[in-house]
Amino acid sequence: MSKRTLTTESGAPVADNQNSATAGVGGPLLIQDQQLLEKLARFNRERIPERVVHARGSAAYGHFEVTDDVTAYTSAAFLNTVGKKTETFLRFSTVADSLGGADAVRDPRGFALKFYTEEGNYDLVGNNTPVFFIKDPIKFPDFIHSQKRDPFTGKQEPDNVWDFWAHSPEATHQITWLMGDRGIPASYRHMNGYGSHTYQWTNDKGEAFFVKYHFKTNQGIRCLSAEQGAELAGKDPNSHQTDLLQAIERGVYPSWTLYVQIMPAAEAEDYRFNPFDLTKVWPHADYPLRRVGRLVLDRNPDNVFAEVEQAAFSPNNFVPGITASPDKMLQGRLFAYADAQRYRLGVNHTQLPVNAPKATVADNYGRDGFMATRNGSRTDKNYEPNSHQGPAETGLALGAPRAVAGYTGAHAAPLHTKDDDFFQAGELYRLMSDAEKERLVANIAGGLSQVSREDVIEKNLAHFHAADADYGKRVEEAVRALRDA
Repeated sequence: MSKRTLTTESGAPVADNQNSATAGVGGPLLIQDQQLLEKLARFNRERIPERVVHARGSAAYGHFEVTDDVTAYTSAAFLNTVGKKTETFLRFSTVADSLGGADAVRDPRGFALKFYTEEGNYDLVGNNTPVFFIKDPIKFPDFIHSQKRDPFTGKQEPDNVWDFWAHSPEATHQITWLMGDRGIPASYRHMNGYGSHTYQWTNDKGEAFFVKYHFKTNQGIRCLSAEQGAELAGKDPNSHQTDLLQAIERGVYPSWTLYVQIMPAAEAEDYRFNPFDLTKVWPHADYPLRRVGRLVLDRNPDNVFAEVEQAAFSPNNFVPGITASPDKMLQGRLFAYADAQRYRLGVNHTQLPVNAPKATVADNYGRDGFMATRNGSRTDKNYEPNSHQGPAETGLALGAPRAVAGYTGAHAAPLHTKDDDFFQAGELYRLMSDAEKERLVANIAGGLSQVSREDVIEKNLAHFHAADADYGKRVEEAVRALRDA
């Protein structure tokens, strides 16, 4: 079998790829050596800006199969028939660390799912927790700055982490999740995924419903203790990537069952919690889980850079029948995620194979820009409306309209009857076993005890006391014991 011919980027054959051209034997290099200069220049440009958050990730392809009829709630085509399958791409990630960080660390996990539907790509960008630390996107840059490496020390600082949380009592619920047993999943296969935000579904009658997504792992929940996580991160920083890759290569295909909580739109106004507050859950007793389908991962990417690093997700990639809710954090992400991808990958990132639609064709008037591969022919116009049979609008809204009223301005979120920053954190704590509570308290105290300022410690302790008297008492005693040791 003959070997393929090595060529330059322009397709010319390469005569020698082992020795640079020189001015005589042992002489200086020649600037005319195209292969040398091209290789070095390309090597310098192999890296693109990593994601500010969710930089370290793993991913796989698979499919979603509808198992239950939900057409009474949404007109989305990929959900309209029991048994219908849609190709998917799921990226898992840690949040705070850089691309070179370890997998087995205490951190939320990203759960970003792309459905390649016949009506275009639908991106559901969530986490492995049903809530988050903040409820307004204007706080997001400050939150991430507090969790990332300090500009002076170059490392994550407990003073920064807990100082921000001390001034953000709404974080108490998510802190209780993060510092609990599920803060370090044993693998990506052994954790749940959540849409986290509230979304709106609309059926073919124009009736609106608010929904929350729950992907329950069929492998069972498995987690690591702080000690196990530290040991594994030291032994194999790529532990979760290795586990996912090898499981799929062995034919052990991980799967999740999708459930949704469904709230008729009319019930949102008077619900006891603000249903659009990302720091809150909807108790299952109020809105039980309804099964929708099954997600299976069965194929690894062939190239991590091309398919995992260049994968671009944006919550504003909706399809007919699914739209946004008034969730402030979701509203902010509708802009921020797409903008991040335009910065990282360029305005034509949607034309990359991993991001391009697979079950339909993108047809619009976007033209030019870096790396444009879809520019049209001489008969294609780049404006609309036109008289040349170019693509035209449908006039059909993605979902039911929502009435709004009031004055513009910087408003705090409206309070519902049970809205505060601590009630649900306390409810979560009281659900835990004694052993789970002990580990939660130890994890919180381990970080909070390292804070240098007493006033920051006191502010945080007040949050745990407000959530549950026993919770606060045990955290305070554990912090004091560590600081007095």
